[in-house]
Amino acid sequence: MIESLSERVREMQPSATLAMAARAREMQAQGISVINLSLGEPDFTTPQVICDAAKRALDEGYTHYPPVPGLLELRESICRKLQRDNQLHYTPQNIVVSNGAKQSIANVLLSILNPDDEIIVFAPYWVSYSEMVRLTGARMIPLHCEVSNGYLPKPQALKELITPKTKAVLYSSPCNPTGAAFSEELVREIAEVLRPHPHIVVISDEIYEYIRYEGQHFSIAQVEGFQERTALINGFSKGFAMTGWRLGYMAGPEWLARACTKIQSQFTSGAHAYGQKAAAIAYKAAREDVHTMVDAFRRRRSLIMKLIEAIPHLECPTPQGAFYIFPDVSAYFGKSNGKRVIHTSEDLAMYLLEEAHVATVPGTPFGAPRCIRISYAASEEDITTAMERMDKALRALQ
Repeated sequence: MIESLSERVREMQPSATLAMAARAREMQAQGISVINLSLGEPDFTTPQVICDAAKRALDEGYTHYPPVPGLLELRESICRKLQRDNQLHYTPQNIVVSNGAKQSIANVLLSILNPDDEIIVFAPYWVSYSEMVRLTGARMIPLHCEVSNGYLPKPQALKELITPKTKAVLYSSPCNPTGAAFSEELVREIAEVLRPHPHIVVISDEIYEYIRYEGQHFSIAQVEGFQERTALINGFSKGFAMTGWRLGYMAGPEWLARACTKIQSQFTSGAHAYGQKAAAIAYKAAREDVHTMVDAFRRRRSLIMKLIEAIPHLECPTPQGAFYIFPDVSAYFGKSNGKRVIHTSEDLAMYLLEEAHVATVPGTPFGAPRCIRISYAASEEDITTAMERMDKALRALQ
């Protein structure tokens, strides 16, 4: 049959993180000892108390279609969490549970963006943001955050990008891929830039809220007047090591929640019922597990920063959250090991994979072509070995 793909599919780029992970697995299947630092996935298992709750839910018959926006029990649990942790009052009518925070973001974008609208996205950004925006037909306007400023946005730069076509602003904090985390002061400054533009919706991706090492998490929805214009995105994948469960949610104004429910009803319906029953107890019963995991990530962050600082020609701010470092590697562009020349971050990532057997992700799909992303969601032994291999491979580039 002749291929007959739509333009949107032909133009869409596959996930760079998943592509590098797949290549690493291929090499591992060939018997090559590859250390995979490409995926954004905690290397912990889901807390037992959550798994036990899922088993009980299966025994109790939670195997049927749930309500499209989510089980009431879970939405009530999310509301309690938002009140306790963020001092935000929501009702279950404001919450839509989806098959991962990725779907939650897609639901919002499809709900509010028309072709030719503009959405400002803080860059570096998570790889899927740009492709999701592309599907809507809207135009993505990147707000570049510089390595010299710790990848934090400058509010004045945001102000300069706003036009009559600006419909939304999208960012993550703590950030994937940089690990940058916005202070309350910075969030308030961003809010004041946006305040004169009440038609602009803020999409705040807070999936890494619990994985933060300095400062207190602060959501822009906590700023006076912004809860009713913010789509707060969160979920269970990162904080509770529940990546395979595919459970995320959007908290927002009722009009937006109704729109997201409408879209979700036609694409996937509700997320799996037994998983929702289990997630409903996570915020209450698994908090100690979260603290244990974050303590381990904090130790790994210290280790990887110590090791990477010993590698010449890398500029890398210390991340304040998530579990990534995002070094600027452009000093190696134009260099060669005698067999291959490095021109781009893609070249360097592939060089590190094939020569050092360390899987990273090039920065171009994150909107930062001078960088690579390295995940430290790995054992301290693997981190140490991977950095030793990278150091040797990079020193071979002259």
